[in-house]
Amino acid sequence: MTAYDAFNISEIIPNFDQQFNDCRASSNATRRTLRSQLDVPYGDAPQQRLDLFFPPGEAVGRPVHMFIHGGYWRAQVKEDYVFVADGITAAGAIAAVVEYTLMPGVRMRELVRQVREAATWLADNAASFGGDGTRLTASGHSAGGHLVTYLASRSPHERALPSTPVRAVMPIGGIFDLRPISTSYLQTDLHLTGEEIAHWSPIDAVPSTDTHFELVIGHEETPPFHQQQQDYAFVLERHGASVERMTMAGEDHMSVLLKTKGVGSPIWERLREVIARS
Repeated sequence: MTAYDAFNISEIIPNFDQQFNDCRASSNATRRTLRSQLDVPYGDAPQQRLDLFFPPGEAVGRPVHMFIHGGYWRAQVKEDYVFVADGITAAGAIAAVVEYTLMPGVRMRELVRQVREAATWLADNAASFGGDGTRLTASGHSAGGHLVTYLASRSPHERALPSTPVRAVMPIGGIFDLRPISTSYLQTDLHLTGEEIAHWSPIDAVPSTDTHFELVIGHEETPPFHQQQQDYAFVLERHGASVERMTMAGEDHMSVLLKTKGVGSPIWERLREVIARS
């Protein structure tokens, strides 16, 4: 019998495959219905591409909201998660769904660098596609929830916060401590080093006090996700950062993200409020 691993969500969620298929189907529908610019390069690596999706009507001075997909840093692609643009554009923002190079081909430092480069590119180039680069917010799911925190935090070995201002970040089912990951089934793929765990665990990072942190989780998540969110909220509060927490009743690791496309749903309302902070 295989040992239980609380991070092995594809084995724990009974309908995981169906939900993932729903993500793909919804993303296909999004590409058919929203005006877009696809595979826009934001850096030199082949995977450094992003997809832009636009609200109906003229795009002039719109806020820009960046989304970082999950996959435990070593799997998944942006194309399967562009459905999040439905909720983002319904809230009046331009959606930027970001791809990045996957581990173990690069190390965690490079992933953080790439998502920061995406944020900088969006801020610098927003006017060219109808956005306002000073009105930038971001969200991320699972491993993307981990990465999005570094748009508004510095690790212990860094001297300064990121230079691109991000008004608010919204980790959804985020991972904030890499220590338990290194003892999970994921370590076989990730090969996390002691240095990476020490440098790139958000729970040890210094957050910006100018950025709002909105932490969202499904009630049916496994215990480590709940514990990490609670611990991270305490860290943010201790540093004097603005933070709010939300638990979505009846939702698991995947279904909570799917609910973001539902205009008027509780998580969409939180997303709208995050975008409004820009």
